This record gives sequence, C-alpha cells and structure tokens, in this order.
Amino acid sequence: MTALLSFERVFEVLDLKPMVQDRPNAQVLNRTSIGVEFVNVDFSYPRANEISLASLESAAKAETVESGEVLKNISFTAAPGTMTAIVGPSGAGKTTISALIPRLYDVTGGAIHIGGIDIRDLTLESLRGSIGVVMQDAHLFHESIAENLRYAKPDATLLEMQEACESARIWTLVSSLPNGLDTMVGERGHRLSGGEKQRLAIARLLLKSPSVVILDEATAHLDSENEALVHEALRLALKGRTSIVIAHRLSTVMEADQILVMENGSIAERGTHEQLVRAKGLYADLYSRQDLSGPA
Repeated sequence: MTALLSFERVFEVLDLKPMVQDRPNAQVLNRTSIGVEFVNVDFSYPRANEISLASLESAAKAETVESGEVLKNISFTAAPGTMTAIVGPSGAGKTTISALIPRLYDVTGGAIHIGGIDIRDLTLESLRGSIGVVMQDAHLFHESIAENLRYAKPDATLLEMQEACESARIWTLVSSLPNGLDTMVGERGHRLSGGEKQRLAIARLLLKSPSVVILDEATAHLDSENEALVHEALRLALKGRTSIVIAHRLSTVMEADQILVMENGSIAERGTHEQLVRAKGLYADLYSRQDLSGPA
C-alpha cells in the first residue's frame, strides 16, 4: 500500500503542468539586436497553495499567508547593445528581475517587452534561446569540457569550441590538459577553479551567441587574477549585445550605460556612475563604503 501511495506521488509530479506555458498563437522572436523594457512591473512569488500537488492541497491551505510584493512598479528600458547594471542591498529584488526576463515566472502586474513584444506573446523556446545567462556559480555537468560547451550548441564544431574558449580566455588551460576538450570536469566542475568555471561558462555563452545577456554576480568570490581574466572575457562576450548585469562589487559596473539602484523592491535611483556619485544618495553611500573597505 505504501508503495502504491509513493507511485501516486511520483505520477502527480510527472503530470504537473508548468505554471508558465506558451500562449495560443505565440510568436517566434526574431533574434536580431533587441532591447529589454520593463513597464510598471509588479511581482509576488506564488503562494504555496498555488504551486502544490493535489495530494498536498490540505497542507498547502495551512500556508495561506500572502507573500509581499517583491517588485513594485519597476520601469526601465535597456536599449539594444547597451549595458544596464542593477545594484543594491541583498533582498532588494535584483535577482528576481533576472528571473523574469526569460519568463521563469510571469509578472503579477505590468509587462516586460523584448524586441518590442510582450514576452508572454513569445514562444518560450525562442525567448530563452535569445537569452544567455552567467550566474555566480557556473552550472557544469560531470561530462567533458566539449559536452559542457555543446549544451549551448549541440552541433558545435571543434574549431567553434576552440574559438569560443580563446575568446573566453580559457583555451590556454584547455589546450594544456592531456585530453584537451575531452577532459572530464567532475561533478559540478570541481576539478576547475572558480575563475576557470566562469570562463568556461562564458565560452558556452559565446557559442550560444544570444542577443541578451544576463550576468548575476558573475565575478563574485573570485581572486583578483581570475577576476581580471573573467572581466576581459566578458568585455568580448557583451560587445554588441544587450546586457543586464547584477553586481555587488560596484567597481564592475562603473562603465554601464545606466545603473539602477534597487531598494525594497523598487528603483530608488538611476543614472550613470558619475551622476549617482554626485547625487550623494544610496549608490554614493554604497560606493564610498566599498571604496573605503576595498573589494567586498
């Protein structure tokens, strides 16, 4: 009997439909130079009883506390080919913005446009195929370097992978390994250092060649040598692409075309680095503290 109940739970999971799905007659995104626009976006994460399995419905009903708004009235435009940096204290809503762009969740108010089209009117495949993401912790599988790269482009040739690795400043390491691109990276890439994993993730991004790039704390916790190599690789990766850069180290976003300063789910300030420092507000305070204490 216990085994039957367990199988019922398993099949409930298998039958569970994702909350975000293609709309009828969804459009295919034309992957040219495209910008990103947030229009009066509000967002709250789903409550437990909205995402639970049927068998857990009664338990979920006990957790009916409304989750507060994570984002409130967010509006900004990231023009094609420009860099928009998002900074602010922990819990301000920065990473939530990065999760909404590839439509991992749907907004609860307002709209997000990519290429002038509401992302809810685009196919998920074409939307996410146009976006590349590099996170703080690069996701690598217990496969060879080549197989990890081919997750971005399954038919990538050896020459294409070499060129991507060269641009990402990781080819010198790869070519020095006895098995080269066939080297196994270990579970979660444990045989590589943090900086090496990030540069491999950037090579994978270059193979995908997305129109929009999201960097979420991509250089956090790296030593100065690795950080310099990653920054050099990122400059090439971001060239000509629309980029959304979430950062704690303000030194990494000083050259951004615009900086959004988040606080309590809202945009508290916006402008260039120079404008925000002169304004002597939240950004200037964060910058002075980092400047005095050194790299965070």
